[in-house]
Amino acid sequence: MKRTEPKTFAAIYSEALERAGMTETFARQQASYLWTEIVGPGVNKYTTRRYMANDNLHVYISSASLKNELRFHRAAIIRDINARIGRDILKDIIFH
Repeated sequence: MKRTEPKTFAAIYSEALERAGMTETFARQQASYLWTEIVGPGVNKYTTRRYMANDNLHVYISSASLKNELRFHRAAIIRDINARIGRDILKDIIFH
């Protein structure tokens, strides 16, 4: 067996995801997870449910006024989430 240079865990993990064809699925789940980090704990406490469907993040907000305010910040939130992921995986956020 030929010796190779050591790889980082992140590189090995990325290769495994790519080989399994799970790169897109992982990126979508990561977008859903990043919601909490992007909007912060104050907004997140009004978030009752969130999930990805296709390229859209569906977010259920229990406060009508907060939901309306978040609609104004939709583009910035999408931009921040995509920047953290490193690619344009998220196309829209749908508030319920």
